[in-house]
Amino acid sequence: MAVSRGCLCCVKYLMFVFNLIFWLGGCGLFGVGVWLSFTQSQFSSLPLSFPSLSAANLLLVAGGVTMVTGFLGCLGALKEQRCLLMTFFVILLLLFLTEVSLILILSIYHKELDEKAKDDLVKGMKDYNKNNDLKDSWDNMQRIFKCCGVSNHTDWHNITGTPGQPPSSCCRPGTKPCHLWEEPCYEKAKNFLLSNITSVLVFGVCLGIVQILALAFSMLMYCQILRAEKYMD
Repeated sequence: MAVSRGCLCCVKYLMFVFNLIFWLGGCGLFGVGVWLSFTQSQFSSLPLSFPSLSAANLLLVAGGVTMVTGFLGCLGALKEQRCLLMTFFVILLLLFLTEVSLILILSIYHKELDEKAKDDLVKGMKDYNKNNDLKDSWDNMQRIFKCCGVSNHTDWHNITGTPGQPPSSCCRPGTKPCHLWEEPCYEKAKNFLLSNITSVLVFGVCLGIVQILALAFSMLMYCQILRAEKYMD
């Protein structure tokens, strides 16, 4: 019984440590999501399929769920309650499977998702002269990323009110007549996101390993508590 209790105590503190790391990881993801939201706030009226905005929302949701799950795991470890441990295990397993599914979907259907995002942006351009917030978002994006249109400047044809004439934010500063930026905004935004995502991916892999260990320790602790309760009976 003393050996069993010693094993339970060891697993308990190991699980608490891993869940604390897991919770801190969730705080990190949430923080990156908040940072992206603030840095991309000038484009907030664009469709949510826009790469930077969708990444920010995804990180906010993932970080929030991870923080709640990590807290539940820490509480379950300290309280040594089978109900909390099983709830934690199920939620964490569902979270892990969801993450794996999203990675597979993004890997397999990335071209289709790119086309869908581009279509959403092009459709949204039709409200450029009707929606001031959308107008400001497009102008800010084109000035900051030094780009024009979703794929090229022809996306603006018949949208600005002057056929064939993109908005002034497409023009390079100090050029008269207007000298348009040639780079597409979608690719520029996507490349900006990818250039800053490497560290997030490494962080995500480490967090995934912690998730697997937390799953293993939670189930091990659940079995140890069950064995101890049977012994007491």
